[in-house]
Formats: sequence, C-alpha cells, structure tokens
Amino acid sequence: MCAEYKSFVQGDHSECLGHEAAGEVVEAAPGSKVKVGDRVVVMPQYPCGECEMCIAGDFIYCEHNQNHYEPTMTQYLSKPSWLLAKIPDGVSYEKASLACCGLGPSHGAFSTMGVNAFSTVLITGLGPVGLGAIVNAKFRGAAVIAVEMNPYRVELAKQMGVDHIIDPRDKDAVSQIKALTGGKGPDYGLDCSGVVSAHRLQIDSVKRKGKVAFVGECFSETPIKVSDDLLRKGIHLIGSWHYNLNEFPYLMKVIEQSPLADLLITHTFPMSRIQEAFEVSASQQSGKIILKPWE
Repeated sequence: MCAEYKSFVQGDHSECLGHEAAGEVVEAAPGSKVKVGDRVVVMPQYPCGECEMCIAGDFIYCEHNQNHYEPTMTQYLSKPSWLLAKIPDGVSYEKASLACCGLGPSHGAFSTMGVNAFSTVLITGLGPVGLGAIVNAKFRGAAVIAVEMNPYRVELAKQMGVDHIIDPRDKDAVSQIKALTGGKGPDYGLDCSGVVSAHRLQIDSVKRKGKVAFVGECFSETPIKVSDDLLRKGIHLIGSWHYNLNEFPYLMKVIEQSPLADLLITHTFPMSRIQEAFEVSASQQSGKIILKPWE
C-alpha cells in the first residue's frame, strides 16, 4: 500500500486501488520477455514503450502514458512484459514489492544526485517513502538528518539508525541542521512530505551548490527567489518520481543486503481485511503495509 487513503479522505473517489505489486506470471503471450512461473515486480503505470523516455529506461516520464489508474490491489492484472522485472531467488514477494514506492523514489533521487558514503542527506517527512529513503541512504553509507514530528515515525527512524532527528516545529530548525554539518548545511536534501514549509526548509538548509530532490506529491505553490535561492546559492532542484529501469538490479541488492529493509515493512494484512489495512495506513502509525490478495 502507498498513501491511497489520502485521496479518499479528501473526497476524491477516483483514486485507483494500488500501483505497487509483485507476483507470479500465470500467462504470457508468445515472444514475451517473461515466462509462466517467473517471479516479478510490476512496474507502475502503462507507458508507451516507444518514446525517448521509455527507450532510455525512464518510463515513468513517458510522453504518452496510457493509463495512470490500473489498480494492483487485485489477484490478477495484465501488464506489458517489459514492465515486469524478475525477482532474484531468495527474495520474497513482500520485500521485492519495496522496489516500487517503498524504495523506488528515493533510490532514483539519490542516484541522480550522486549520494555516497561521504554525503550528508537531509530527509523531510518520514512516512513510508521517507523511511525508505533512510534505508537507501544508509545502504550508500551516507549520514542522515531527518525532520519529523510523528512519534511513531521518529521511533522507527531511530531503529533504522538515523543520525539526527529535528522537530519541524522548532523555529530554529535551519540553525540546528547547519550546526550538525559544521555550519555549511547538508550536501543533499530529499523532501518526501509534499509540504511547502518542508520545501523551504530544504532550500534554506542545504549547502551552497547542494542539491535538493522532491519526491513527495504537492500541488501547492512553493515560493522560490531565483536570485537568493538559485543564482547566488547555486543549488540544484530536482524532481524524482521513480528510478530508471536499468537500475533495478542495484535496487534489488539494497533489498537483498540491507538489514533495514525488513524494518520498513511494519504490517501485513490479508485482502479480506483491507478496510483495517486502510485504517492503519490513515492513522500514520505504520511503515510499509503489505496486502496478500489470496488471503
């Protein structure tokens, strides 16, 4: 499960039921890249497979996306075989599904920015995507400063080994963040909250010539001063929705080798208890929630 509940809470009943899945191929057309019995991760959406973005592996940015809203909270679904990535032996379906929104957005952002073991990363918002960002950052060896006020999420982040946690309600949050980085600010920032105040916190905190990526959905305007924020500070602002399909093998290594990946999955429900699963998701007292469609 992702954060589908948000649309329903806001009265938008057009939200599809899920966009993350892993499962077994039960039928394949002649010439498919997969065969019956293959264990696969199902990539989101229905891109065309022919435009510049798709050919480059950046299918999430397809110029002709055909369907954003095909649900995955189901027992069966139909998908073009090139959007099915094979799961390595020994990796469970539950953990493999983290290659979608659980770990995918932050992995794509960190790859684009070049986060490594010499980096300090500021992560704002520790919902499931933000917690997944901790997993990815720690796998790369980076130091992590997180910004969150939800006690459940703060505690889970501590279990994951986050280096520092800042309360966004503190008026001196920017000063605290800079003090933790020798006064210069973090090398990289990742906003997973989709909150305008967090956007500004990232822009104000990151070091000169630093980079900030945004993965949290937000449809409000964020104030940016071109001269102060971009020209004179020299920072790079990046949007990241997913990762390049060619990077799937690396992300599988994260899932296979990181001891933190298990901590990201906090609840598992049979499909027969989906109402309860949505209630837990909406409570914001969970990490990643797994649904089992055959139970």
